[in-house]
Amino acid sequence: MPCPLDYQRQIIFTPTQPPPFKGGGEEKPMNIESYFKEAIKQDASDLHLVGGELPRLRVEGELKELSDKPLNNKELETAIYTLISKAQQDRYEEDKELDFSYSVDQTRFRVNLHQQEENIGLAARLIPKTIPKPEDLHFEPTLSELTKLMDGLILVTGPTGCGKSTTIASLIEEINKSRQAHIVTVEDPIEFLFEDKKSLIEQREVGTDTKSFANALKYVLRQDPNVIFVGEMRDPETISTVLTAAETGHLVFSTLHTPSAAEAVERIVDVFEGGRQKQVLIQLSSVLRAVVAQQLLPAKDGGRVPAREILINNSAVSNLIRENNINQIKSSIQTGAKDGMVTMENSIKQLLKEGWITEDTAEKRAGKARRV
Repeated sequence: MPCPLDYQRQIIFTPTQPPPFKGGGEEKPMNIESYFKEAIKQDASDLHLVGGELPRLRVEGELKELSDKPLNNKELETAIYTLISKAQQDRYEEDKELDFSYSVDQTRFRVNLHQQEENIGLAARLIPKTIPKPEDLHFEPTLSELTKLMDGLILVTGPTGCGKSTTIASLIEEINKSRQAHIVTVEDPIEFLFEDKKSLIEQREVGTDTKSFANALKYVLRQDPNVIFVGEMRDPETISTVLTAAETGHLVFSTLHTPSAAEAVERIVDVFEGGRQKQVLIQLSSVLRAVVAQQLLPAKDGGRVPAREILINNSAVSNLIRENNINQIKSSIQTGAKDGMVTMENSIKQLLKEGWITEDTAEKRAGKARRV
């Protein structure tokens, strides 16, 4: 059985002779682009280049070494600097962190630069060339129905690398194909590139088109949007503006790094202090439409397949949020099947029933889901 596109990487990886990459001591400048090309060739999800370490790819969830020679830190830094502008170099040297996008052979990468033990590090995530369709990503019926909403907040949560951005991109593309809307995205950096279909789509990149998520959101409501995608809710100002946007008749998508729906609600509330929490609880109880907590599981036939916990904000859940009884949300998900809610445990069981995963994977992940 083939795995859904993108998350699952429809390949069976066969180890090959590694390319002739060299670490320290080579005379010619490092050909850093060859590492990106190798990532494309091997259908990797991520590329890792760190000074003093072996170059590695992540293929089907596993790290694989590209060479037996560590990368020379100075040569790596020089090569990386050829990928970014002078302004980006200055920002990296000041902040010791930088996010940017990079393209090789028409394939886009989301790249993060960082420091570790005074060496430079690069982590690059491959972005699929095309936006996957809901059926490619194994969408549940409840998830597909979210594209019909006209307002409110939809959150997709989960650990880094679980496909949050891909899920949201697929949802937005369905809106793009189905109705005339003005869609504005604020991303750091821009990942999937949308083409206007029925909708008008504007994509803004933090650091290039705007100073910050919070700064962009201050003005986005003056741009007559119907749908807004905020790459990540990082700070109180951004979260507050997102809630206001959802409260004033806009459909807003965003992400958080939490393993469950209940923890997503808790994270939002905990960002604020004192009396402000009560106001946020009231706002959130009103504007939240759904939380999708996602993780990737090893698929039986290779690759990975998504399991999803889905929380729908019905009247019972809304009351729990308003009264700050967040610890009871998990019970509401367990009893909310008629409203389209799905527990992570049941999602995993369904994947096992449909033959996507092994019994061993289901047992390990379902047990973990029960503890969350």
